[in-house]
Amino acid sequence: MIYLDNHATTPVDPQVLAAMLPWFTEQFGNAASHTHPYGWAADSAVKQARQRIAEAIGAEPMEVVFTSGATESDNLAIKGVAQAYAGVGNHIITAATEHNAVLDTCRYLEQHGVAVTYLPVDAEGFINLDELQAAFTSRTVLVSIMNGNNEVGTIQPVRQIGELCRQRRVLFHTDAAQTLGKIPFNVDDLNLDLASFSAHKMYGPKGCGALFVRRRKPRVHLAPQLHGGGHERGFRSGTLNVPGIVGFAEAVGLATEALATEHATTQALRDLLLTLLSEQVPGLRINGPDPRIHPALRLPGNLNLSFPTIEAAALIGAARGVAFSTGSACSSEQPEPSHVLQAMGLTERELRSSVRFGVGRFNTRQQILEAAQILIQATKRSTVA
Repeated sequence: MIYLDNHATTPVDPQVLAAMLPWFTEQFGNAASHTHPYGWAADSAVKQARQRIAEAIGAEPMEVVFTSGATESDNLAIKGVAQAYAGVGNHIITAATEHNAVLDTCRYLEQHGVAVTYLPVDAEGFINLDELQAAFTSRTVLVSIMNGNNEVGTIQPVRQIGELCRQRRVLFHTDAAQTLGKIPFNVDDLNLDLASFSAHKMYGPKGCGALFVRRRKPRVHLAPQLHGGGHERGFRSGTLNVPGIVGFAEAVGLATEALATEHATTQALRDLLLTLLSEQVPGLRINGPDPRIHPALRLPGNLNLSFPTIEAAALIGAARGVAFSTGSACSSEQPEPSHVLQAMGLTERELRSSVRFGVGRFNTRQQILEAAQILIQATKRSTVA
């Protein structure tokens, strides 16, 4: 099976697994146990991991709050700000193409008196900065706009969004689950106050992530969503996942060290897949920025396509031997068309025939060549109803 669904999850890198293993067995202590060497060792490992991740994103170690993943981080950031700043305002701005971890959280808050503006996007998935400016009110406390879209790869103008938020003293959060380790990322350069990460999107373990919470200029306050022990500066109670945290830090370190090389390799393989399919499938539609024209505006491994002669479900069934998807794995249990593609204005036919490919670290040129042939043959065996 050729795995081309690296936006849903990535395989754990062998070096990451090797770093994690001792913390399951030999060093199994609780990082909050301060009366014996087992706890001291675990606490030291967590501190080292926090330092390593902080250095990678340009933050201070204590600005890294460990969570179970980006979904929890999104919830903590958005609910945490809404509740902590309720006396200041009750308005949040986000985009129609956000991950459901953001959208569902905003919908929940709407039921509890928070006003939410959902910015539209253009045909390539970008918000309009003028529309963002017009959306600010005196009650706006938070803007949450994803860094790189998990379905169509669109990289939003995060730095400019952050500048607009700074001018109005509004906090800015981004879901960076798909971008850390894939494109340059620095919280100060991007004018971020909060940022969500997930280890399993970058060859680390599932069930571990982090939230960047700025401590100075401005100092961000959050209402905790989990209570019971006061871990993580009181932001997130719960016994720390030491093996996961160690693995997360190792994954961040590996990705940071090889960022430029891996970016180029992954992008080249993605472009090869696009070229091969375009040559044999007339009428193929690229959803999101065209990587042949604006490569810097799209995640390097992302490719979302609408096939003109076959529906997505049929293509997935016919292209046996290739693992890919119709969109977000977090929404795969729901039969509704992609809300991201709907917001971008695709027709019903295009929605039904759209699939997502995610090229990753362990894919090879030979795999891409084989996958393209399988997909091309599959398109010839079925047509859109």
